[in-house]
Amino acid sequence: MTRILFIGDIMGRIGRRAMTAWIRGEEAVDRYDLIVANGENSAGGFGITERVAQELFETGIDVISGGNHTFDKREVLGYLNNEPRLLRPANYPPGVPGKGVWTGTAGNGARVAVINLQGRVFMRGVDDPFRTVDTILEELEGKTDIILVDFHAEATSEKVAFGWHLDGRVSGVIGTHTHVQTADERILPGGTAYLTDVGMTGPLDSVIGVRKEDALNRFKLGILNRFQVARGDPCFCAVTIEVEESTGSAVAIHRHRVPLDPDAYTTRQEDDEEE
Repeated sequence: MTRILFIGDIMGRIGRRAMTAWIRGEEAVDRYDLIVANGENSAGGFGITERVAQELFETGIDVISGGNHTFDKREVLGYLNNEPRLLRPANYPPGVPGKGVWTGTAGNGARVAVINLQGRVFMRGVDDPFRTVDTILEELEGKTDIILVDFHAEATSEKVAFGWHLDGRVSGVIGTHTHVQTADERILPGGTAYLTDVGMTGPLDSVIGVRKEDALNRFKLGILNRFQVARGDPCFCAVTIEVEESTGSAVAIHRHRVPLDPDAYTTRQEDDEEE
């Protein structure tokens, strides 16, 4: 049996600290065969940098997936071409730095592929994720035991449809992007573990990770003010999937939503601004 931990969107330094605390406290590196995390907001709440990615890898994360904010920090573009464990959505146009698929070996020896894709409903225009994933699966046929998909999308309907599209063809489809964990985890009839959104690892005392006052000003006044990462009340969000590698089918799925001690992880606002 292969145990996989997928960590929800890591928001800024406070999210990284919460993630590190949970991984170390639960001795997750020893308990899981593969750890994947969405890191597109891990550097200052917008984007990721080489330094932040390396910090995440050092905690025990095996693969970092991304989304529409992957490219917010321009210095990451070169690193994307040199670090196969750092993904961006596979359905970006040809010529975009980086890759959307990682293949490798889990801690127990199982052959694993992680696919990162981005939705199109209410999102920036990208290529069709349904057709893109079909092409990728054809290329992976016979080469992997387990396939995990991070579908980074806004609309619940598109995520649910994507889960049904891949049922029986991949081991798990986990949604990211909205930063709000859903409670619809299940194993679909074909053996695919599914969750519409895994949620955010970051500050709960916020509006999906940013300071409440920043979000309220934008909603009430219509002014495009700068968003900053909120400072406290951290929460760790993730999902555990257990997969039978001989069939590639999931046998269990379990959500994690763990509030952590706010006093231990509150950061100075300058911490995330510097990133």
